[in-house]
Amino acid sequence: MSDEPSPITVPAGIPAIDAAAVHPRLQQPQILIITGMSGAGRTRAAAVLEDMDWYVVDNLPAQMLTHLVGMLTTGPAGTRAPRVAAVIDVRGRGFFADLAQVLAGLRDAGVEYRILFLDASDEVLVRRYEQVRRPHPLQGGGRILDGIAEERAVLSDIRERADTVVDTSDLNVHDLARQVRELIGGESDSTLRVNVVSFGFKYGIPLDADHVVDMRFLANPYWVTELRHLTGRDAPVRDYVLGLPGAVTFIERYVSALEPVLAGYLNEEKRYVTIAVGCTGGKHRSVAVSEAIAARLREAGHRVTVAARDLGKE
Repeated sequence: MSDEPSPITVPAGIPAIDAAAVHPRLQQPQILIITGMSGAGRTRAAAVLEDMDWYVVDNLPAQMLTHLVGMLTTGPAGTRAPRVAAVIDVRGRGFFADLAQVLAGLRDAGVEYRILFLDASDEVLVRRYEQVRRPHPLQGGGRILDGIAEERAVLSDIRERADTVVDTSDLNVHDLARQVRELIGGESDSTLRVNVVSFGFKYGIPLDADHVVDMRFLANPYWVTELRHLTGRDAPVRDYVLGLPGAVTFIERYVSALEPVLAGYLNEEKRYVTIAVGCTGGKHRSVAVSEAIAARLREAGHRVTVAARDLGKE
């Protein structure tokens, strides 16, 4: 073997440059524990979070929380969930007693979490249980009030540790949903999702349409030989349709008329709306106009997707 030193293949200074480089930081997952009094709205809160694209597990035994967090935040790519919510409450019976120890373990491991505690007055909780005609999980052979009193004692410690306590006594389901979104969600979680879909009337109106727009009052490009083989996504057809008398005026006035409707949907906690734009075959006019409507809705700040249901069926 030669005593000559190995040739230098890495330029001097590279280690120093590498050490000084700013490496990308992994996004920390959001962990939320939902707990509180039975009948205070935990199920509704969980449903709202699911609509906000959280991964939600209901009635999770406390001991399983550590495994859930590990599985969904450090698992293989494609299985991770950046936002995880677990509903943990007295339905877990004896398992709930270990929650404080489990939370301490998460904190020691550097896992940040938040606790959302839902509460309500005894009077309201009794009324809600009487309406659904179900027993309180801790009621046993006693009265509903007995179960409520025992639950308050069991939850007293976790209530003190909660990051947020929401009293739902005077909240209806919509009020609670709004409050959860304000407390937990970001700006994107409080916007309306609008789906604009074009279709052909000869194939039927989309079943999930909230609004139906009929574009058959415009001249049909199908009868223009040069345009017949094209679609509303092609510039010649788009320019032809939008250049027809009344087309742009209709689009602008329709979008303007939609604004108070969409605002009302948000106020009533309706987060998804489908606008179906139709013409005879769903190939020319409806496609071009749906794209134009979607563009104007995006300019107004809405989250919009566009689909052409019947394109290619002819």
